[in-house]
Amino acid sequence: SVPRCYLNKQLATVRVLKGDPAELSCTVSKDNVTGTWFKDGLKLTSMDGVVFEKKGLVHKLIINKAEDIHAGKYRFEGGDVKTEASIFVEDPPQVDKVLLKNLSSVPTVAKAGEGVKLRIPFEGRGPIRATWLKDRMELGDDSRIRVDKTDTCTTLAISSCDRRDCGDYKVRLKNDSGILEIDLKLVVIDKPQPPAGPIKIVESSANNITIQWKPPKDDGGKPVQRYLVERQQVGRNDWETLGETSRSCTSFTTSKVEEEMSYYFRVRAINAEGASDALESGEVKAAGKASPGAPDPPEIISASRDSITISWKAPSKTGTSQIMGYIVQKRKKGSVTWLPVTNVPVKDKKLKVTSLKKGVQYEFRVAAVNAAGTGQPSEPSEPASAQDPSKSPGQVQDLKVSSSDSTSVTLTWNKPEVQDGNAVRGYEVEMRACNSLSWSKCFTLPAESTSCRVQGLQPRERLLLRVTALGDTGPGEPVELELCPGAAAAARVSPRFLIDDTVKSFLVIKAGDPIRVKIPFEGHPEPEVTWLKDGLPLPSRAALSTEDGITQLLLRAAEPSDSGTYTVELGDGLGKRETFSFQVQITDVPQPPGAIRLEENVPNTVTVTWEPSASEQWDKNLYYTLLKRESPKGLWHVLGDLIYNNKFTFTRVVPGRDYYFRVVAKNDVGASDPSETVQPWRIWKKKAEFRVKAQRYRGVNQNQPPRFLVPLKCHVVVTGSECRMSCAVGGHPAPKITWYKDSRDLSRDPNYFCTNDFGVCSLVVLGVTKQDEGEYTVEASNDLGRAFSKAFLAIKGNS
Repeated sequence: SVPRCYLNKQLATVRVLKGDPAELSCTVSKDNVTGTWFKDGLKLTSMDGVVFEKKGLVHKLIINKAEDIHAGKYRFEGGDVKTEASIFVEDPPQVDKVLLKNLSSVPTVAKAGEGVKLRIPFEGRGPIRATWLKDRMELGDDSRIRVDKTDTCTTLAISSCDRRDCGDYKVRLKNDSGILEIDLKLVVIDKPQPPAGPIKIVESSANNITIQWKPPKDDGGKPVQRYLVERQQVGRNDWETLGETSRSCTSFTTSKVEEEMSYYFRVRAINAEGASDALESGEVKAAGKASPGAPDPPEIISASRDSITISWKAPSKTGTSQIMGYIVQKRKKGSVTWLPVTNVPVKDKKLKVTSLKKGVQYEFRVAAVNAAGTGQPSEPSEPASAQDPSKSPGQVQDLKVSSSDSTSVTLTWNKPEVQDGNAVRGYEVEMRACNSLSWSKCFTLPAESTSCRVQGLQPRERLLLRVTALGDTGPGEPVELELCPGAAAAARVSPRFLIDDTVKSFLVIKAGDPIRVKIPFEGHPEPEVTWLKDGLPLPSRAALSTEDGITQLLLRAAEPSDSGTYTVELGDGLGKRETFSFQVQITDVPQPPGAIRLEENVPNTVTVTWEPSASEQWDKNLYYTLLKRESPKGLWHVLGDLIYNNKFTFTRVVPGRDYYFRVVAKNDVGASDPSETVQPWRIWKKKAEFRVKAQRYRGVNQNQPPRFLVPLKCHVVVTGSECRMSCAVGGHPAPKITWYKDSRDLSRDPNYFCTNDFGVCSLVVLGVTKQDEGEYTVEASNDLGRAFSKAFLAIKGNS
């Protein structure tokens, strides 16, 4: 018998997009099989766009370009075999690829108040449902918005755009073959909102008024270019333009003020679309000028053959502006005529007055100077003579024995009479036996001490004690005293404390360190000593010892609970008691702050916040220091010190630069370990900042020579910090700006960074050093002339 034919591979159902090629194929076991194709039960002999192919055992039906007519159920029959499959022609919604790319990648931009029509043509098997969504919400028709659809396109029309219409839109096209979603963006540009208020009055004096505001919450879709500041005098109707500031400067200082006059201020934000509505201030009054009050009388510090050095303190009333210096005057004692010591005010509060006559007594007085003028002079100083203090101190006065027992003696005395300016710097106490000629030193005491206790003596041994005053040029004449310890041992001496400058009334001890306090006393017989803390007995770990007229408290490791008031009592057994109290404060290096958070709440600024140190709960003197650096291994520079909260705003952020931040908690004992940011902080530069645009100067007449609308100001900054010197320039054509330091052109110096934003020119010194100190000059030049502005930069250490 002849073998039967069978299928090696059956037909498989195919799904194909309209317009794409399609193919059905099967494989039989015999080469001589002639097959027949059927569609939807009808035999196919020929069909547009369909090709029948046989290669060996494989039979194919090939469609070059699938259309709707090609969809259906196909069957192949040949010999003993039969197999079926379907072709489905899919026709989902489609949009032109170029149009689709443009809609998805390029925002549609419209100006506020204008109409917008977004039309999207499409293809695909109908019916096609079109839906428009904004922020995931389906849009419907209202008074401004209309959604239309035909068989070939859908349209969104907005009659009058405003900033509310900005956002992400989605068009969803759907039929029985599939869904097509198109994302597009609509940007509506407008003038900015008014600057955020209220207007803050930073300074209001007789010379200046400084105001401050915040950037607008909405810049209108275009970056703010500058701010316009105007002023109105109370009682008038017209507004006067004071000037403009750059977009990064949200403060303005005007010196065009009159004393006791009141003003209103208003500020507008300006972008490429125009000026915002104004933010207005309340009434601001310029203060009247007031001179400083009188300082306290000057003090005499030292004197020499032809000079006297004096010092003084600032007056308690400084007037309405800061003190710029002091006028120093002198006169001979008994004269009524005051003569100036210097030609210009003295900035320091200490002065060496020279060219004085030896032996003549002089009096001095000072007066403070501010912008309002010279204040009231001080009362005269004590008279002083210009002479060389070469004479040694005189003898101590009233040397005597205040108490004694069999093995010790306590001496007291008064200071020598100070003549001719000779000062006592200390005392020397010496001792020798009556049968010996050599003196042995017992003590060297500071000038404040006028008593001492000599111990370890032999009972009833006759001794000589002497006390010598010490000065800068040597010792004075000694005063001797003969005594015999124990001769008056039976005499009663009332208990009393021998307190001098070595005994402190307030102690600050670091936790973990020992507390050791020695209190000297005297009394005969030996008084009873009692120690108390906050009125209660001391803790058991406190060690007390009393010996040879000294009672001592020792705590080997201080704890926070040891803070408090300590009291020592002396009792004579007859009811009489003497007390001495002192305060102890236990402190420690603070624990580190918590995690740091960084936020850009205002453009080109960073607000640094951190979790507080746990030590804030018990240390009222704790504060924070914030530091920054601009590379992972760079030097740390102080941004803010003596910060008593957990927040700091850094306003000098340069876009495109990395910043690292560190916070340290500090108190009187020391600094904690730092808390640092791990990842760098960066504000990316906006592409718009790289576009080169011709400067347009508004409100300036054509062909004007350069002039400075706001001149440079002098600066005093700390070593390592950033300094920004700014000015405002006008003129047409746009002036060329050149910066100089001590007549040296800074144009190509990499240590300086120059900017010019709409006539607001800035020179930025990124990390100042002592070498940056000096006079800086900015030159503005065009074809009609040149203008200059100068200022001095002073550098002080960061200690």
